[in-house]
Amino acid sequence: MSEKTEKIFPEFNFAEGELLLINKPYKWTSFDVVGKIRNSFKPLKLKVGHAGTLDPLATGLLIICTGKMTKKIDQFQAQQKEYTGTMILGANTPSYDLETEIDETFDISQLDEGSLRANTHQFTGELDQFPPAHSAVKVDGERLYMKARRGESVELKTRKVSISQFEITRIELPEIDFRVICSKGTYIRSLVHDFGRSLNNAAHLKSLRRTKSGDYDVENAFEVMELVNHIRQLKEEAKLK
Repeated sequence: MSEKTEKIFPEFNFAEGELLLINKPYKWTSFDVVGKIRNSFKPLKLKVGHAGTLDPLATGLLIICTGKMTKKIDQFQAQQKEYTGTMILGANTPSYDLETEIDETFDISQLDEGSLRANTHQFTGELDQFPPAHSAVKVDGERLYMKARRGESVELKTRKVSISQFEITRIELPEIDFRVICSKGTYIRSLVHDFGRSLNNAAHLKSLRRTKSGDYDVENAFEVMELVNHIRQLKEEAKLK
């Protein structure tokens, strides 16, 4: 049994509650991960939930709670998050990421490293942020992305978010790598979109990875199937009922 397994499953008491760290795969929804973990417990019927949705095109740390630990999901979800990612300057997409095709392009030849780095400063602190039209936010009981896919326009409302750090870690135009530490509810896609617009240009998200949530780090996370196989093995060894 691995050291990681012993640390996360000290007593194998899933019903009482476990906190599981998952490295969410690319193009999986957060609910796909929850479903996979829940199914691995069968025939046991346990509550399983996640603390903080990741977009399908994002990867990284997803906190899964089982059993009575699901009562603490709001507590885990409220914790500060850290992300790393790559944006593409000079082009916009309706979803602010690669889910949709480019619909605007701009010249980036006048942009320089100094202005790009300096531009991050206006995006720290408490901000009013619009969610992307292609997001899971509900309006009139329906997810925004469903309305967007039908071509419906919706009047979006801003939400208060807090960004404590926003730094550029690599510039190789049109790509920019970045790192962000932010509050619950922050849309990094919107941050990237707004960053581009503030330069009288455009930007969309190429890739995104959640690296931390509170004190939890993706470096300590399981791959989905690695965890599923551990759970199956532990059920046999511990004869869970």
